[in-house]
Amino acid sequence: MSPRRVSQQPPADRSKLKNVALFKEDEQTAPDTVPLDKIVLPSTQPRRYFDPQAMQSLVESVKQNGILQPLLVRLVGDKYSLVAGERRYKAAQSAGLTEVPVTVREMSDEQAVQYALVENLQREDLNPVEETEGILQLLALRLGCEAAEVSSLLYKMENSAKGKITRNVSGNSEASTVEKVFAELGRMNWQSFVRTRLPLLKLPTDILEALRAGRIEYTKAKEIAKLESAEDRTELLEAAIELPLSLSQIKEQVKRKQPATELPTLQSRLSATYKKAQKSSVWENPQKREKLESLLAELEALIAESD
Repeated sequence: MSPRRVSQQPPADRSKLKNVALFKEDEQTAPDTVPLDKIVLPSTQPRRYFDPQAMQSLVESVKQNGILQPLLVRLVGDKYSLVAGERRYKAAQSAGLTEVPVTVREMSDEQAVQYALVENLQREDLNPVEETEGILQLLALRLGCEAAEVSSLLYKMENSAKGKITRNVSGNSEASTVEKVFAELGRMNWQSFVRTRLPLLKLPTDILEALRAGRIEYTKAKEIAKLESAEDRTELLEAAIELPLSLSQIKEQVKRKQPATELPTLQSRLSATYKKAQKSSVWENPQKREKLESLLAELEALIAESD
């Protein structure tokens, strides 16, 4: 999302986007045209996966109509560092363009990263893994810490919130910052993020990569990850993608491949029952004690017969 696009949002949407914007609308300038080879990608980009079909469609559009929406860049030395518009930048390269329209802004390194993250998180087709990683990066920037520390903070907030009647999760400024960022993004609250998105980053590597590439939905990915056998996971993952399998079919396959739970043997049940009986107050109840004596007599008779 570039600044020009923000100004075209309906009034109801613009108010939300202004909350995360780094620049005011009156700071916008007319786009310039610069050589494509003068634009460089920053070392860190929030978006890693681009759907091949969607990219090819964009390339064809660029060949016919050019770049309709300027790229957002900032001047770094004698080059222009790309802030927003990587898909358009790559499409321009594939289409053989030599020049592209850009909007040049003065930004610090931190502002550029934050703008790119926010622009990426406003996309409707955002990959759930990219969304999770992007939100963690944005929170890390706002909190001034590493992404791993953000995860730890979120889990602490969740533990603090459990079992409490009031909504007051934590009175510290870090928790307030977290809540503010999620309110600005408007995609989900932090509790939902902790429950449904953070666990995605703990998925096995092959499943995580398939999810990152948009080859499988995250509900299916989490179900396949329940399999302990790496071989079974790989087999089911490939089938889920190629056939493809529905979520209910995947659940059935997972259930079938999981080892059956063994029932306790009679010997272990008898041993466990004896230990419980010793600690029980059953001895103090006359009626229960009488019943126990009867059962014990039957057991002794059964053992005597086997001997």
